[in-house]
Amino acid sequence: MKKLLSLLIMLITLSISQTALAASYPNSMNRGDFGPFMRSLNNKDHGYLIKEDVTGSAPTKLIEVFEVRPGDCFWNRWGWNDCDNDRERSELSEKNKETAAGSEYWYEWNIYFPEEYLNVYPTKTSLGQFHQDKSSVIWMFQNSDGGYHLSDQTTNEYYKLIDEDDLRGKWHKIEIQVKWSKGSDGFFRVWVNGEQKVDLRGQTMNAERVYFKYGVYRSFLRRYKWSYAESEVPTQKVYFSNVKRGYTRDSLAP
Repeated sequence: MKKLLSLLIMLITLSISQTALAASYPNSMNRGDFGPFMRSLNNKDHGYLIKEDVTGSAPTKLIEVFEVRPGDCFWNRWGWNDCDNDRERSELSEKNKETAAGSEYWYEWNIYFPEEYLNVYPTKTSLGQFHQDKSSVIWMFQNSDGGYHLSDQTTNEYYKLIDEDDLRGKWHKIEIQVKWSKGSDGFFRVWVNGEQKVDLRGQTMNAERVYFKYGVYRSFLRRYKWSYAESEVPTQKVYFSNVKRGYTRDSLAP
């Protein structure tokens, strides 16, 4: 009986240790001025990995690997369930939703689409989004019918960032300068591989606070299934490197 009790205590202790490790693991990266991140609506071991650069050309030694396989859906304690809402994902989300109106920041991430990456349009695939606390997404970076583009979720305007033909097999550096504002003094500027692609002025948020999420998030799975007469949406894998926030552009350097 004592041996059984000791074994049970050991297993519980191990489980708690592993849970703590999983919670802190995403935050072992250098994220500049960002606070801690947490995994969002995915509990699969393959869903998120930190590993040494497998491409040989990343700006950092370690990269983040996001993978979504058919059936990778989960739920949260606030009542949202991806499984019931035609969605699958593996994302990291800012834990502290503290970025308020009036804040001005620089953001950077580098993204790599492997050669085997599949476009699953007309299913919608998000690969980075600025969400709003207790509200909706305000800016979304997507791969829909081709390439990588920015979507203004309030106007449904799309801004092409990377062509489909140039998407795979190389790292792309995304830099953003933004003033978060519910008024006309805001701005949202995007550079891709050093070339400015977007320069928008005016309202950049419509709630009280924004926060960043990134990884692979796909919604409206049924669209792909119906279009191709398939029972599931294929696996997608994407790499990220040097995901950072700072007050200046120079502070984002690896």
